[in-house]
Amino acid sequence: MSAYIYIAVMAGTTYLIRMIPLVFFRKEIKNRFIRSFLTYVPCVCLTAMTFPAILYATNTVVSGTVALAVAIVAALWRRNLVTVAALSCIAVFVTEWLMQTL
Repeated sequence: MSAYIYIAVMAGTTYLIRMIPLVFFRKEIKNRFIRSFLTYVPCVCLTAMTFPAILYATNTVVSGTVALAVAIVAALWRRNLVTVAALSCIAVFVTEWLMQTL
């Protein structure tokens, strides 16, 4: 029974978070600073959630850091998402293999 209460509370919380801005901000937001701030909020939230996982998902932080560096370089070279992910996985594999053999 308590699981249903938890689910109801979380559903209500999620609904309120999405409903409150729609109720209070009926007109279009014209302030350039607020518009640019709201544009970057999804990117910042995604980064805050995934960055720790990037570093700690591997056996060592070193291989995670190497994979992050490879991903950044590949993204700056305008490679697609699959290529960036594949190069990062290869970087983790090679880094951990080198760390075990040395």
